[in-house]
Amino acid sequence: MGSVAVLAALVAGASEAVAAAPAPGPRPSGGSYGGAATPGARLTLTYMAEAGYAAAVKLTCDPDGGAHPKAAQACATLLTAGADPEKIKPAHVMCMMIYAPITAEITGVWRGAPVQWTHTYGNKCEMTRATGVLFAF
Repeated sequence: MGSVAVLAALVAGASEAVAAAPAPGPRPSGGSYGGAATPGARLTLTYMAEAGYAAAVKLTCDPDGGAHPKAAQACATLLTAGADPEKIKPAHVMCMMIYAPITAEITGVWRGAPVQWTHTYGNKCEMTRATGVLFAF
């Protein structure tokens, strides 16, 4: 088989593999996280306040673990939100209107897809109200 024929066969095989790739997002059936082709997560959650304090924790899902003190709840929250903290329903909590900026960040891999999320809140209470247990460490 000539080099052009080999190249054509490789390209055809790659095209079939891409066409057969599952769409991103939640998938039904099996497993505690929706039976994804690549289950689980390996994430680093951090927050840093302009006042000078910071915290970071590792979170794994499926199985739930890492150093996060509420790993199972954090993984369930991310699953419900499709790993997008912007989709978390904020808690009905009142926060003081004191400006003390704090930046939350999530990096890593969620079900095979890279995650890079950053958001700055007016204060820690606003961050907790918006993200639930994700940054409760």
